[in-house]
Amino acid sequence: MGASKIGAGGRDQRMTKHIDKSGSYRFTLDKKGQELEIVGRFHLTGNQVCRWDIEIIHAAPNTTSKTNIKGVVDDSARAFVNGIIKVLPAAAGTEAFLEERILLVSENAKAEATPNLEIETDEVHCSHAATVGKIDEEEIFYLQSRGIKLKQAKEMIAGGFLSI
Repeated sequence: MGASKIGAGGRDQRMTKHIDKSGSYRFTLDKKGQELEIVGRFHLTGNQVCRWDIEIIHAAPNTTSKTNIKGVVDDSARAFVNGIIKVLPAAAGTEAFLEERILLVSENAKAEATPNLEIETDEVHCSHAATVGKIDEEEIFYLQSRGIKLKQAKEMIAGGFLSI
């Protein structure tokens, strides 16, 4: 599991991490006022399988984390995203958000998004969101009505989904 302590105070109070590979990730915010943004993106095709386990531990007061994971799953690929925000007793004043969004491009693609919260103190603002969904047929129709082939339309929609 990749583990990270976010900075050592001072100039390292605010950190952004980009992840794009399957694996286990653990981030610990252990200094008052630390801020962490995690941005994860993936695009699976063929028979690829991706499993992400992401753990964000708030161990100090007034810490902030924002996690945004997005993926596109095509063909017969499989994606599993499990995220957890843990707020320890000493971490009052924590603000955290965990978002997991997965777009299924083909009928055989499968995905699971499982966000979790484990809060051991009061006075926090923590939430999560998760969706797994297919491309809207109206979006495909709209692009095709403008002369765009089905494959290219799906690629455009998937690319737009990942870039936001």
